[in-house]
Amino acid sequence: MSDLPVVNIGICGLGTVGQGVWKHITRSRAKFESRLGAKLVLKRASVRNLAKKRSVRVSKSRMSDDPMAVATDPSIQIVCELIGGTTVAKEVTLAALKLGKTVISANKALVCECGPEIFAAARENGGHYFFEASVAGGIPIIKALREGLVANRFGRIYGILNGTCNYIITRMEREGLSYPVILKEAKALGYAEADESLDVEGWDTAHKASILAYLAHGTWVPTKSMVVEGITKLSQADIQFAEESGYAIKLLAVITRDLDSDELAVSVAPTLLPRTKVLANVNEVYNGISVAGDVVGETVYIGRGAGQDATASAVISDIVDAIALLLRGNAPLPEPVEHQCPLCLPERIEGEYYLRMDVSDTPGVLAKISSVTAKYKVSIASLQQRPADKKDAASLILTTHRSNEKAIRATVKHLSRLACVLGEPLLLRIASFDD
Repeated sequence: MSDLPVVNIGICGLGTVGQGVWKHITRSRAKFESRLGAKLVLKRASVRNLAKKRSVRVSKSRMSDDPMAVATDPSIQIVCELIGGTTVAKEVTLAALKLGKTVISANKALVCECGPEIFAAARENGGHYFFEASVAGGIPIIKALREGLVANRFGRIYGILNGTCNYIITRMEREGLSYPVILKEAKALGYAEADESLDVEGWDTAHKASILAYLAHGTWVPTKSMVVEGITKLSQADIQFAEESGYAIKLLAVITRDLDSDELAVSVAPTLLPRTKVLANVNEVYNGISVAGDVVGETVYIGRGAGQDATASAVISDIVDAIALLLRGNAPLPEPVEHQCPLCLPERIEGEYYLRMDVSDTPGVLAKISSVTAKYKVSIASLQQRPADKKDAASLILTTHRSNEKAIRATVKHLSRLACVLGEPLLLRIASFDD
């Protein structure tokens, strides 16, 4: 082993994921070295607090409170950016890439917001950027899109990309408890952050959807150009309707491309997914992704979407690929051809919809609601009335025939202004994916 080439690795950010990477490389170093034909050295790690106790043993000589010092250390060839955020993490990433290093990241927000700049820096300076851990934890979806499915064009990709949301919805289904109660328990168990908004309002999933859209189609879609809705308004009435009607509710990222017109649409929203679909039965903190290729057909990927070990697994996979690349002379990697697909206009995004609203329990309400849906040419397919929590109120649940995003959004906006509608209606999409 002493004659093997040495590859030095630096880790910027020794939090949960960083410690997992350090732990598993240390534990399985001999296996990796035998497989790669190289000696792996965990050279340095940066932390915010040098005095903090950690689950892995790292000698003081290898620790630093300066991530930039680790990123620019001339002896380090591979830098793992596991800091998070888009400020220091961006500075560290660009500094390492400008020195021709390989950077490995789990930072979906950084890839989403700064991807073009990061990839340009890698190309211009002979470095590489790997980010398998940024989407769906331990599921190798990025490798699948980059390599395994390269023969395909993708008409549709949809998936459950946030374990926190999936965990909350699963427990609402199984236990009949409300969203606030489950959220509180999820925080206590560590499945939800203290500030849960990034997860439950859909933005974490939107960042990941942006990355998948780029990998599949070469187009960067900013989150501001997506429909992004979360799960905070879900109630047991919605769960009950789904169960009775053969659906499961999932927070889905949906990426569709019309392979004729080239139009691309990306959305994140709670969706009624038929129980016959594999992903409708993906529960708890698990993630699942369905990819429809024009050559292979549908492929489905399921696994843990977060957590120390799942994310560390993806980071280490990138480290192994990066070392193999270094030993072959660090040749350029094939990348998606950047291609600006036109974004699909709301009136061209069609589907069926579910609306729930609390209304005053008075005569004439149904007529007022029907007049609004008729105004926007939204055709009602079914209508149910159920008891509401509020006094002198009823809960209306209606589904629509095929409509479009522009019409349904205008309908919801108008309905919310009616005096007889108590609060903003809840809108869910009804998936009708054809395999």
